Amino acid sequence: MKKEQKALGIDIGGTKILYGIVDQNGNIVSDIQKKPTPKTAGEIYETLKNIIALNYDKIDAVGLSSAGAVNIENTRVLSSTPNLPSGYKDIDFSSLSDKKVFVENDANCAVVAEYKIGAAQGYNTVLMATIGTGIGGGVVSEGKLFRGSTGNALEIGHMRIFADNRQKCTCGRFDCWESYASGTGLKNCAKEGVKTYKEFSTSILKDKNPDDITTYDITDGVKNDDAFCKRVFEQWQCYLFVGLVSLTNVFNPDCIVISGGMCNFIDIKKLEENINKESVVTDVKVKVAMTENNAGMIGAGVLALQ
Repeated sequence: MKKEQKALGIDIGGTKILYGIVDQNGNIVSDIQKKPTPKTAGEIYETLKNIIALNYDKIDAVGLSSAGAVNIENTRVLSSTPNLPSGYKDIDFSSLSDKKVFVENDANCAVVAEYKIGAAQGYNTVLMATIGTGIGGGVVSEGKLFRGSTGNALEIGHMRIFADNRQKCTCGRFDCWESYASGTGLKNCAKEGVKTYKEFSTSILKDKNPDDITTYDITDGVKNDDAFCKRVFEQWQCYLFVGLVSLTNVFNPDCIVISGGMCNFIDIKKLEENINKESVVTDVKVKVAMTENNAGMIGAGVLALQ
């Protein structure tokens, strides 16, 4: 009988490194461990090397999940990432071990995890949108991750949704989807709403500086039936819908998975109904991600074994 292969899945985050051993089906077959992310690129490299050495005899490959664009060879992170130190993009991850080392963008790892063992199990073409401070995305179709010509596909947060330079994105360009439909986008919607929504005058937030209104202020206001917060949130969900229906028309998925810090506030049933009403392709199911904090680790491990 052929020995079942296993990979060490490692998720490199801005504050912690999460790791565990994963089989080909995405099952975690060891305890999940974590270490604080070191402050320098050199220390990150040495920490990863030590983690691999400790698990060397139990694994066939190493999968790394990381923020940032990854090269087509899956050996390096090409772009600087705000939460990781200077010099991180110069690390050659393939030199960490004589066993296969495979690095992939964290959003791509997440969609693979959901396809393999999460909310999208059993579906053919899966689009994932991670709605946090920004928006990330990934697509798996017939078991294959869509990476594009250079490995940088699905930067869905930077789709332009208006043509008239209304709002600057953190990337320096104007009117990117994530400027409107991410957690940051919800704050932006609130700032604009202060200027135009009459409900602000009676809102529980009326005495707050518009620049200081947070996503939590809005979501708490929605729970407390505040008319201003409900209107802001409705506008934000509309922006989310606009991007997702466009992506549905492009990729024709049979499942959309929503993950990230904002997904628990979204009316998933209403979102699914509106997408299916508006799109020109076959109906899609919309689901909330299941693999949560383990998604990067699981997806990286599965990809390393392919």
